[in-house]
Amino acid sequence: MVTADRLTASAAMSLVLIIIPGPSVLFVVGRALAQGRRAALTTVLGNTLGAYVLIVAVALGVGAVVERSALVFTMLKLAGAAYLVWLGVKAWRERSSLPTAFAEGGHTYGGLRTLWEGFGVGVTNPKSIVFFAAVLPQFVDRGQGNAAVQMLVLGLIFNAIALVFDGCWGPAAATARDWFARSPQRLSKVGGIGGLMLIGLGITIAATGRKD
Repeated sequence: MVTADRLTASAAMSLVLIIIPGPSVLFVVGRALAQGRRAALTTVLGNTLGAYVLIVAVALGVGAVVERSALVFTMLKLAGAAYLVWLGVKAWRERSSLPTAFAEGGHTYGGLRTLWEGFGVGVTNPKSIVFFAAVLPQFVDRGQGNAAVQMLVLGLIFNAIALVFDGCWGPAAATARDWFARSPQRLSKVGGIGGLMLIGLGITIAATGRKD
């Protein structure tokens, strides 16, 4: 199993990565502004599940292929970027319906759909792909054996930390949204802002490449 010192070092490195807002955090904030607290927390759960799929892939050796192949990495990155832009455009187009949905106490999308969209962003997050493929394996103690199991344990620690910190962003952004909800015009605007954030995030990810 993973030794205590490696667990501590891995947790510290994971914390550094998580507290710096990246695609997942910005996506959660955008979802909170566009749809509210419940959608934001569901998105966090979806993101976490998507991230762990990446960890499992790395543990099974797939991550090495993604990290070493610029073509595969770029294709995955562009797919994630396009997905974010598509979601942002939808949020922008549907911003005028938010006041009505909020007044009725409903949500723009169902929980399963929101969970799946969060999963899609989590599993295509370039920042996570690089970290899981190039950084996390460094904390595996090959002398202990069961390298794949060690990776899965380290991934669980990363996900636990991410779940706590990312889970704070959504409610905070949703609280601001509640203030905007006092005015239909303001709520419509904040829904549009959430959509623009997703579009901008997608474009940023697409424009960010690797040196190779």
